[in-house]
Parts: sequence; C-alpha cells; structure tokens
Amino acid sequence: MEIIKQFKALSDPTRLRLLFILEHFELNVNEIVSVVNMVQSGVSRHLKILLEAGLLVSRKDGSFIYYAADKNGYNRELVVLACRQLENDLELQEDLARTQQCIMLRKNKSRRFFKTAAPRWDRLKRKVLGDFDPNSVFEDYLQKASVVADLGCGTGEMLAGLLGSGEKKLIGVDVSPEMLEQARLRLPESRNLELRIGELEHLPMREQEADAALMSMVLYHVSEPEKAIREVYRVLNPGGLFLLVDFLKHDQEQIKDIIGGVWLGFTRQQISGWLERTGFNLKHFESYPVEKTLTLTFYLAQK
Repeated sequence: MEIIKQFKALSDPTRLRLLFILEHFELNVNEIVSVVNMVQSGVSRHLKILLEAGLLVSRKDGSFIYYAADKNGYNRELVVLACRQLENDLELQEDLARTQQCIMLRKNKSRRFFKTAAPRWDRLKRKVLGDFDPNSVFEDYLQKASVVADLGCGTGEMLAGLLGSGEKKLIGVDVSPEMLEQARLRLPESRNLELRIGELEHLPMREQEADAALMSMVLYHVSEPEKAIREVYRVLNPGGLFLLVDFLKHDQEQIKDIIGGVWLGFTRQQISGWLERTGFNLKHFESYPVEKTLTLTFYLAQK
C-alpha cells in the first residue's frame, strides 16, 4: 500500500530533516549537502526515497536537479502535518539559517552578473530574442490598467513604451542598482513614473497598489519563484492582471551564457502550478516562437 511507503519514508530522522528544509526552499543536491553536512551519496539516497514516496518533486535545470516538497499532490496534507511537528526544533531552525546563506550566494551571483551586464543588457536580450519585440504584446494586455508595475524592469525598455499611454502610473522595480541607473538614463522624468529598488520576493510596494503587474524573463533569476508570485498577488488589486513571460523549457545551454544564470525555461505545468497555488486564476497563455528551438510564452492570470 502507498501509505506504508510514505510512512517508511518519514520514519528516518534524516529524511524528515530534508523534507522540512525542502518544504521551505527549493535546492539542488550540492546546496543540500552544504546545509546538512552529509556526503552526496547519502543525500541522494534519501532524496530518492522521498521522491518515490511522492513527498518531493524535482525539476531539471541544465546540469542541476532541484528538489522541493510536493506543494500540490495528494500527499500534501501528510507533508504539512509532518513539517508542522518539526517547527520548534532548534537544529532544524539552524538548517534553515544555513539554507538562507545558500540562497544569498545564488542572489549574489546574479547581482554580480547584472552589475557588469547592465550597460549592454538590451543588446544581450536582442541576441536571444532576435527580431521579436515583446513590448507590443505587453502593451495590448496592459491598456486598461491605471497603475502598472514592471517587476524586474531592467533598463526600462517596457516602461518607455508605456509612458506615452495616457495617464497611467508606472512603477518599475529591480534589485540591481546598475539596471535602475540605465533605466533612469533612458526614461524622461515624469510624475507618473517611479523606479524602486527591491527584491521580487520582497516587493517595495503596498498591498493592492497596482491594477496590473508584468514579470518578463526574470523568474529564472529569482531563487524562490513561488514566493515572488505570491508577492505579486499581494500588491495587485482584486481582479488585477498578472502577465508572466518566460521561455518554455529548452536545451539551449548558450542562452544562460549570454544572459547569465541558469535559464533553460519552465514547463507550463510549473508556471500554472505556481500561479494556482498562489491564488491566481490562469486565464490563458499564448506562445511565440522566437528562434528555431525557443518559444516565449505569455501567461495571463487574474487575482
């Protein structure tokens, strides 16, 4: 019986420890090894047991496999019950603190890339997108919104296109000071435009501040994608629109060399799962081939 396999998986203290960590963060094997200070073979064996019991999910991104507790499966109640019993364990809280350090290392790597890439970011994007211009598609979706937030606004290319669209209030958010400086150089001063520095997982925005939000080709640089999407839900008004844009899963390794980070796209199931668990209603998606093996997908969701 399946329940016996699940209880056996939970009967080991190390596997409980791993499940608790992966309930809070998505990590690859190297990161998990550094957190729990175990040999990789032992960690991999325990992860395999948890996966086979249906308590974890995994996704491959380049040469890495990332693991997380199953947030959407029929075993969800069991995962929540087990982790709730472990919340006050001091050793596990120390694990979470070490995991935060791993996440910070990821973020710092991304920030170092953008610090050097900011002046040539528009050229780098064109090397990936070719002649395809997504801005016209964005503008069609965002016409009726009075307050629009561009999350991960980069050099402000999309904001520049929206500035001429009536009296919209525009908010651009980016974690990179260098990117925001490029946006300030590009954009004219306007009482309808604000540029704010901040992480997408901790948006510098009030609750229900925007009518529409855009997150275009930035999710790959976010250490906790679902947390960032939850933040979008927080800052949108009821009925607000969320336009999430990224590549479908692909195998073009050179893309991450051009743009930085691990960027091999996401499956539609991953994106729709994050949206639905956060509370969004996925209205529809549209896909646009931009190269022979690359497909850019626009997901329109509503709060």
